[in-house]
Amino acid sequence: MPSFVEAAPAKINLALHVTGRRADGYHALEMLVAFAELGDELEAVPANKDSLTITGPFAPALGNGEGNLVLKALAAFRARWPGALPEGLALTLAKNLPVAAGLGGGSADAAAALRLFAGMADGPAPFAELLEMARGLGADVPMCLYSRPAEVRGIGEIVLPLKHFPDCHVVLVNPLQPVVTADVFRRLERRDNPGIPDLGDPLTRPAQLGLWLSETRNDLEPPAIALVPAIGELIGRLGQASGCILARMSGSGATVFGLFGSSAQAHQAAHDLREKWPGYWVAAAPLIGV
Repeated sequence: MPSFVEAAPAKINLALHVTGRRADGYHALEMLVAFAELGDELEAVPANKDSLTITGPFAPALGNGEGNLVLKALAAFRARWPGALPEGLALTLAKNLPVAAGLGGGSADAAAALRLFAGMADGPAPFAELLEMARGLGADVPMCLYSRPAEVRGIGEIVLPLKHFPDCHVVLVNPLQPVVTADVFRRLERRDNPGIPDLGDPLTRPAQLGLWLSETRNDLEPPAIALVPAIGELIGRLGQASGCILARMSGSGATVFGLFGSSAQAHQAAHDLREKWPGYWVAAAPLIGV
């Protein structure tokens, strides 16, 4: 039987500003996001019935019941386009990213599922309708559906893909201490912070991106560090690596990223981090361009 495979790239919040809290309890955000050329991977094979098997180093931390976002994406797709997919799909999710790590793992998996199903479908599944479906699955799923550098606003539903983005590399390091997003938001001292600055000129060089990012923040970083002090130590250590343009926490943590203009410098920094913290998860990869 033919198999279909779709990547679920890791989402990285280069900047994340919490600018308000809405009446429905959700926080208003302004973000610049990018995606790395590493992540989870979803495979589908036609079968007699639907099933989901989770493999990979972080499979034990994830359930494969109906609450899994991949299965929710499948249910939503079948409801919208009945009969477009085979009667059953044997899905295999290779869980390569840490769970509850600030890398959009579950949302990236759901977005990959929508792209995968659209590619398999017997008939068109327009992107605009997939995007509407993504909004119903979770705040981060729309941006992950694009999986390209973008400015993101609202609770994540407003995605403005960038037309220019420099060739960059990232080092990702996680102390393997899950961080509950709700706990981080509860510890926020302010929820009415200034928004991100205007992007201005097109971002075409790593140094230019670094200068813009120096005027931004991740407002979730201080409360996350209070919960997991290792995050602060990792930011300090990665920020001192040769060639590191910026070191910051992604999302609600606990993953820390270092931004580099050079692949060689990124891989050297990752090597040094593995030697320093052999029990941590460390990866280096290019960022996906426009």
